[in-house]
Amino acid sequence: MRLEQTFTVARPPEAVFDYVTEAANLAAWQTSKTSVEQITPGPPGPGTRIRERTKPKVGKEFEQVVEFTGFERPRLLHTHIVEGPLPVDGTWTFEPDGEGTRVHFVADGELHGPMRLAAPVLRRLLDREFAGYHANLRRNLEGG
Repeated sequence: MRLEQTFTVARPPEAVFDYVTEAANLAAWQTSKTSVEQITPGPPGPGTRIRERTKPKVGKEFEQVVEFTGFERPRLLHTHIVEGPLPVDGTWTFEPDGEGTRVHFVADGELHGPMRLAAPVLRRLLDREFAGYHANLRRNLEGG
C-alpha cells in the first residue's frame, strides 16, 4: 500500500522539520494520537523511538512504537513502525519553496492477512487522515 501527498507550509524547512520531529508536538497535528511518549533519551535524531497510542476514526485504539530511521535535518525524516498493527512507514521530505517549505509525504508498507483484503479501503482512510494531519501541521506552523 502506498500513498503520497505534497503541500506547502509558509515557514522555512528547519522550522517545519523541527516541529515534526518533536514528540511533544505530535498529538497537536496528528490529532488521533491519545498519548505520545519519546522512549529514547536526548533530542530527536537517528534512532529516536516514540510510543504512540492512536484512536482512529474507524476501529479500535492501538499502540505502536515508531523509530526515526532516516533523519537528515532539515531535509528528510523517515519513520519505521517497530511495533504495532499497521506496518506502514512514513517519509517526509522538506524542500525550500520561496520563503516556505514544500513537503512531500509518502506512506508505504506491505499489508498481510485480512488487512491486505482491506487495503483499498484502508488506503482511502489513511489518505484522508493524513490530509487532515497535514492541514493541522500547516495551520499550527503558520500560526492559524
